[in-house]
Amino acid sequence: MNEINNQRLIDWSLDLLGGRIGGRGRNVITAENAFIEEISIDNRTGYVTISYGVLGDFNVINMEIVRLVVSRDTIIRDQFGNPMSIRELREGMRVDAVFSAAMTRSIPPQARAYRITVINDNMQSSFTEGAVLEVDLANGFLYTGNPFDIMSQTRFVVTDSTTIRDRRGRRIRLRNLRPGNFVRVEHANFMTASIPPQTTAFDIQVLR
Repeated sequence: MNEINNQRLIDWSLDLLGGRIGGRGRNVITAENAFIEEISIDNRTGYVTISYGVLGDFNVINMEIVRLVVSRDTIIRDQFGNPMSIRELREGMRVDAVFSAAMTRSIPPQARAYRITVINDNMQSSFTEGAVLEVDLANGFLYTGNPFDIMSQTRFVVTDSTTIRDRRGRRIRLRNLRPGNFVRVEHANFMTASIPPQTTAFDIQVLR
C-alpha cells in the first residue's frame, strides 16, 4: 500500500511540473488526475470516492480524499467526450473531477459532483486464486485470502457485469458462493490502498 501511495505522489509531482494538479475556485474544486478509490450506489444516488494531490506549503503535495455525491445532474464523460453512467466507472480509473467546495464534515468529506471525466481507463486484468472467506450480498463484496492474515486478503467488488461460474462452467450468482470455495478471480490490475485492498472482479471461476 505504501508503494501505491508513493507512486501516486510521484505521479502527482510530475503533474505539478506539467501544471495538472488540484485547484480551488470560488465555489468549486477541480481535482485533476484523481484516482477512483471506491464506488457505491444507494437507491438513485451514487458515491464515488477519489484521492487527488493538493499543493501545500513548501511545494509539498498532500493526498486529499473526498466522497463525491453523483446525481442525475452530474455529467460523466469518457476521454473521448462520450456520455457514461456511474455503473461504467471502475476503481482505479484516473479522472478529472469538478465538485462543490461546500463539503460535509464527515470523514471522508462529501461534496456534490458536477462533472467527472475519465482520462485513463486502461483497466488491464490480473488473476488471483484463493479461498472464499466471506460473501457480502448486501454490498456486493467477495473476500478471499487467509483468515488469520489480513495482509493476504482481498475484497473484490462484484458488479452486474461480473460473470460467476461453477466448476462445470455454468453461470451462477454471488449468493451461490460459499466460504471455503476455492476460486480464480480475474480482476482489475489496480487495487485501492485500503486494508484489505479492493479491486473490481471481472470473472469468478469456482475451482473446487
